[in-house]
Amino acid sequence: MRVLLVGATGMLGTEIKRILEPGHEVITASRKGSDVSVDLSDKASIVAMYEKVGKVGAVVCVGGAAKFAPLDSLADDDYAFSLANKLMGQVNLVRCGIGHVDEGGSITLTSGTLAQQPMVGSGAVSIVNAGVEGFVRVAALELQGKLRVNVVSPGWVAETLASMGKDASQGIAAADVAKVYKRAVDETMTGQTLPAAKT
Repeated sequence: MRVLLVGATGMLGTEIKRILEPGHEVITASRKGSDVSVDLSDKASIVAMYEKVGKVGAVVCVGGAAKFAPLDSLADDDYAFSLANKLMGQVNLVRCGIGHVDEGGSITLTSGTLAQQPMVGSGAVSIVNAGVEGFVRVAALELQGKLRVNVVSPGWVAETLASMGKDASQGIAAADVAKVYKRAVDETMTGQTLPAAKT
């Protein structure tokens, strides 16, 4: 199957590519350094990406950014950036993907643990993550029989914690998170928020 991987150059993208490649042809997309370039905050860029890539059997997105900062320092522009990038970017991957993803294929998005477990500084991020999960539920309903839509909600990734100087043992390895995305591509669920949590 041809799988379009958006956000392919990041840590999770690299692991997802590695785990998918034995059984799938992976086409990478990111701002730079990939098979095709895309800016998730620009709908026209998403349309151009699909037109360049052609038909695929699945799309996986681990791209998109949101501003992390205390509530009293988040400006309107910080919310606008977060909504345009990680939320609407992923929404538009689904909207623009109709007709470019094979019937019965799948699109897998990314939210995050801050949707359910907010913390100081996650005002914008929590809104975005919860919004992605809500969108996936309704998109799966409306596209039932045509396209599967799911979202992976990673917990804290061990490598990310380590890079922040935190205890990596409290997180889940990127390679294990990648396995959840592979399930979303290979299995038949739709409308699901799939946790990637430390067991």
